[in-house]
Amino acid sequence: MNIKGCEIKIIQGDLTELKADAIVNAANNQLVMGGGVAGAIKKKGGAAIEEEAVKKGPIGTGRAVATRAGSLPAKYVIHAATMAMDFQTDEKKIRGACRSSLELAEELKIDSIAFPALGCGVGGFPLLASAKIMAQETLRHLREGKTGLKEIIFCLRDKEAYAVFNKGVIGYLEYVTQVLQTGPFSTVDAIIELAGAAPGGEDAIVLIKRSNPPFGWALPGGFVDYGESLEEAVRREMKEEVNLELEDLAQFHTYSQPGRDPRFHTIATVFIAKGKGDPRAGDDAAGLKVVALSEISSLDFAFDHRKILEDYLNFKRSKGKPV
Repeated sequence: MNIKGCEIKIIQGDLTELKADAIVNAANNQLVMGGGVAGAIKKKGGAAIEEEAVKKGPIGTGRAVATRAGSLPAKYVIHAATMAMDFQTDEKKIRGACRSSLELAEELKIDSIAFPALGCGVGGFPLLASAKIMAQETLRHLREGKTGLKEIIFCLRDKEAYAVFNKGVIGYLEYVTQVLQTGPFSTVDAIIELAGAAPGGEDAIVLIKRSNPPFGWALPGGFVDYGESLEEAVRREMKEEVNLELEDLAQFHTYSQPGRDPRFHTIATVFIAKGKGDPRAGDDAAGLKVVALSEISSLDFAFDHRKILEDYLNFKRSKGKPV
């Protein structure tokens, strides 16, 4: 598919054989080239690639540097650090590595770049999650500024990985660009109050654990569909995500900072409501938690939901004064 003059391709093949201007090495932050993608690049391209890379290290996780490509068909190898020497990776590191690679490609003024599945080898990160993170960063990069890139390639070694990335990248990008359109995107979230539902009779709210990146705990919510009011959207989302009907629904505040969502610009209208029914996680959630108000500060949140809940707690303490 094509976005702003850049062709995005998913192929099955050997990354080291591609004639792209740059190929990406899923590196460690010391830039030592051991096994996996790095080992294959070093074996075919020569030890000089590693020697040049190591001289530029160590680098921070989520950062990238470029070296020459030795005897490979490519011009450059972009070494993107998806992990430190503990070989542990996560969403933030993969997102940063992908973003840094694209930014470096612009600095190099090249036409094409080819990625492997970042974080999915030694790091053991799930293929579909990596595909969606990389799709999000690709879309963000192409939309946020002028790009000289003409081709972004995702190269997978086997048929299974190819199928996952074809769905996770192309399927995702087609949905965002053709269904959700250009944004900013309108979303709704709800702070669902459950009086006395926490141990000891403390008041509580309902949170979900996200199964898709960005990961973390979050208020239940989602996108507003075409033809829906905000109130209709939040009632639908709450039924789908947490199996609850809403009572005493009221708008709390709208959050619109461009950087609040790492995927793209979203404008969220947050509601407060009482929940009716038996809380149960929907198919899109990895889990559900009824959280006492005193426990909120101990959780790791996605988006800006920590800020939203801090505003909500201040609102409660001030007995309803505006945020």
